[in-house]
Amino acid sequence: MKAEPKFKPEKGQVDFTGIRWAPVINCVLRYKGKILLVQRNENLRLYPGCWNGISGFLDDQKSLEEKVLQELKEELGLGKESIVSIKPGQIFDQDEPKYKKTWIVHPVLVEVNTDKITLDWEAQRFEWFKVSDALKLKLLPGFGELLKGFKLVK
Repeated sequence: MKAEPKFKPEKGQVDFTGIRWAPVINCVLRYKGKILLVQRNENLRLYPGCWNGISGFLDDQKSLEEKVLQELKEELGLGKESIVSIKPGQIFDQDEPKYKKTWIVHPVLVEVNTDKITLDWEAQRFEWFKVSDALKLKLLPGFGELLKGFKLVK
């Protein structure tokens, strides 16, 4: 498994490494009633081995939709043609004393028209789950709340 590269901000990008509050997106992809979860690479600095949606820092001037499209392309190889809809959810804070962070989570529900994806180095595996089965996994903290916000949890 590839190791996490050292973050080098590009022009216009904010480095949230040493900043307490960090805005992030967390995308739940849904296809034919199932949701996609990826198991994070064991070599990642943050939450290694946890299951999660597709996430990323909101660290530049891109719109939420542009950032969602960028992360889906980078982490899953999905282009705009695979996206049926993008629905933002209710923003919430997820405190994480372990990392001395408070994540400002911007949940996004993304309906897709395919289950064919190609993982990049950030995840070691993926699977399409029924939500009830997904809740039994070692999830990233706050991911259950995100699912409840979209009323995916019964």
